[in-house]
Amino acid sequence: MKIGIAVEDPWDFFHEIYDDLCAHHETTLFKRRSIRSPFFYERINNYVFNRDLKTLLAQNDVAFFEWAGELLVRASRLPKTCGIVTRLHRYEMYQWVDYVNWENVDKIILVSEAKRDEFIRRFPAYKEKAVAIIGAISLDKFAFQPRPYQGDIGILCHLSPRKRVYELILDFYELMIKNGNFHLHIGGSTHPGFDDYFVALQELVSRLELEKHVTFYGSVTNTQDWLHNIDIFVSNSYSEGLQVALMEAMASGCYCLSHHWAGVEEQLPPENLFYSGNELQIKILEFAECPEGEKLNLRAQMRDVVEKRNNVNLSKMQIRELVEKVGASRKFN
Repeated sequence: MKIGIAVEDPWDFFHEIYDDLCAHHETTLFKRRSIRSPFFYERINNYVFNRDLKTLLAQNDVAFFEWAGELLVRASRLPKTCGIVTRLHRYEMYQWVDYVNWENVDKIILVSEAKRDEFIRRFPAYKEKAVAIIGAISLDKFAFQPRPYQGDIGILCHLSPRKRVYELILDFYELMIKNGNFHLHIGGSTHPGFDDYFVALQELVSRLELEKHVTFYGSVTNTQDWLHNIDIFVSNSYSEGLQVALMEAMASGCYCLSHHWAGVEEQLPPENLFYSGNELQIKILEFAECPEGEKLNLRAQMRDVVEKRNNVNLSKMQIRELVEKVGASRKFN
């Protein structure tokens, strides 16, 4: 089967899926070209872009779009010449979905049941096209390596208001008043357009006199090693698709707690979820007071969930089989 693949940065969640599709089928990777011209630059490049997309669709049985963004929008409005499958992440749900011609898309992969339900609420006519294939990670890359408990709390994310790091620092301040035996580790770079947010985070730490108890790391390049130094990982967002950093932390041996954003109940049990800062503080203190053996058991439960639910070897096979099914149906219709 011939499969055209359209993916632009970031590739973070796609490498294993891409390698699997390439291993089983003849694949073509779409590459956006830019023609330098002193005249009609925009018009020429728009023409080249549309022509290359048409070629990708015409020469393959199925086209797979890793992001339901600009490439899919443009492809979905071209004459339909092959099957189209896309994976719809959280970002595109609020930026691009209203511009896609869903009539020309055969299957839409959502990364959680909650996101599938949200898509169906917005586009009920395409309910049968929407499939949940749960987000996954490489379990080989993120090995289970718990260490003796030291009171290290971590959050790893782009630093933007959606991640609610500012609120976490305030909750941490109250936690330190109750019990000063913790350190907060904040990993992640400033999200574009939110430089003021990072400044506000630093100023808050200074005003609360937490400099010795809070560490900013900037962009974390070795996520595995960073997570192996964290005891309790916190997801504090108000909205996620299915947070990759949370899965990586669970696999690595962190005890994980999360604000109750829509869909996280698919990943963590009720006792690991919170709404208020006070609830978070109680849960952290309860874990801190557990015997070391019980802490290890609770961490092992995190790993067990990921092994059963978020193994990339399973999800990449499910995605490939769905793509193959769409290709086969096109051939016989």
